[in-house]
Amino acid sequence: MEDKKAESGSYLILIASLAFILICILFNKPLYFGFAGAVAFTVTVLIKKGYDIRTLNGMMLNGVKGCSRLIIIILLTGITVSIWLSSGIVPTLIYYGLEYIKHTNFLLVCFAASAAVAVVMGTSIGTISTIGIALLGIGKGFEIPVHMVLGAVVSGAFFADRTSPISGIVNLTLKTMDLKYRNYMAGLLRTLIPSAAIAAAVYYFLGKGCISVINSERIAEFQHNISSSFVVNPLILLIPLIVIILSVCGIDPIINMSLGIAGSSIISVFLQKNAVPEIVQYMISGYHPAKGIGELNEVLRGGGMLSMFELLLILAGAVALNSLLEGAKIISPIIEGAVKKVKNKVSLIYRTAALSSLFTIVTCDQVLGIIVLGRLLQNKFEASGISKVKLARTIADSGTAIAPLIPWNVNAIIILAITGIPTGQYAPYALMCYLPPVMTLLSSLFKEKP
Repeated sequence: MEDKKAESGSYLILIASLAFILICILFNKPLYFGFAGAVAFTVTVLIKKGYDIRTLNGMMLNGVKGCSRLIIIILLTGITVSIWLSSGIVPTLIYYGLEYIKHTNFLLVCFAASAAVAVVMGTSIGTISTIGIALLGIGKGFEIPVHMVLGAVVSGAFFADRTSPISGIVNLTLKTMDLKYRNYMAGLLRTLIPSAAIAAAVYYFLGKGCISVINSERIAEFQHNISSSFVVNPLILLIPLIVIILSVCGIDPIINMSLGIAGSSIISVFLQKNAVPEIVQYMISGYHPAKGIGELNEVLRGGGMLSMFELLLILAGAVALNSLLEGAKIISPIIEGAVKKVKNKVSLIYRTAALSSLFTIVTCDQVLGIIVLGRLLQNKFEASGISKVKLARTIADSGTAIAPLIPWNVNAIIILAITGIPTGQYAPYALMCYLPPVMTLLSSLFKEKP
């Protein structure tokens, strides 16, 4: 009886939290109001259950403190976007990209290039904020809808969170479930390969339809506008190349991003002739081209720490809520109730995928779902004769994969802050965000060799 009360109380908190968030979306209000309401409601319920307000404040404060590294990375991302624009790195990538990619299937290139860079860099957001911005500019030059391009970029970029050996999400998954990387990947490839193959085929056919709109005169016009506003030199591209190499070498992302910012700032001052006070201003409020560059003017602007301010407020709210959910063990009764009487292997995998997706939706991040589900369901999977590798794969193919599709998810909000394109526009084309859940559910119907 007590278990049922605990489970119903947990569902009440989750449903109420989600309702606050959805109300903000429906009425076009900042999401941090929704998280503030969800936190206030959760605190009220927990106080009635006997929790001390100081204990709850401690949970939230510790959660936010534990997120300090992510906060730094988000701020550095905003700075990186603005400085890579002002230094001419992104314009140069666009300039040469327009020349060398115009005879290829561009959407397929976007998907493949983003996936390759993401695996190497180990960060989906880092991929989008660098090569992703450049690909959006190139796509603009090809007259391909930017939301379609971003969908392909996101599809490839989030390979990092599921496959890269230096990804924080991947390493969290491995640590939580005590897995070796090679074993994890061996299991993941069973669903990753068919998902990627289908996605590549779709992008190929969509890309074939876009080739016909490529206009050589417009490409020449775009290149002229770039070269008249920026110093274009292939040596500038050494900066992103060095960033990628350092990522492969395992250099800390904060150090790597800081070095990239320092190097591009020097180029911005000495090659692009931007004054130091201007550089500082770009870092704070974002880059805005001084000269007109036609239709690329909107693409080649943005970034800055201030562009990330609303995201940081949302992140603080999400972290505070997640800390309360975990600290008060609100999620555990839901998981235990959902899988308690499940004996069928297929049903267990289905419910795990549903729970993983639910926690990504409600908690606005993949982390809590990975930690809680990974810890609580290992014994259940082993008791059912299912390897914990499949548990890791199920979580990676569901909760981790769908994160960019949820408008209030931290990842989706960062993408919006970087590109200015809402989730609903690129989501239909982000194939690798919803093909993996389908594949992992289908794979559960067939017996796999251990």
